[in-house]
Amino acid sequence: MKWTDTREIAIALEDAHPERDPRFLNFVDLRTWVESLPEFADDPARSGEKVLEAIQVAWIEERE
Repeated sequence: MKWTDTREIAIALEDAHPERDPRFLNFVDLRTWVESLPEFADDPARSGEKVLEAIQVAWIEERE
């Protein structure tokens, strides 16, 4: 997975952290969790606030 795979990342995060509410995450934790996903393989420097926000929105949508 790459940073641009927001939907796939959201699904993986939902599976890995079902007890967490994605509406109340800080981006530091979100970035750490994305980078720790076994399927994730991208340059950490390529993430930013917009990418993390897109992942968060996708996760919220996935939860609904």
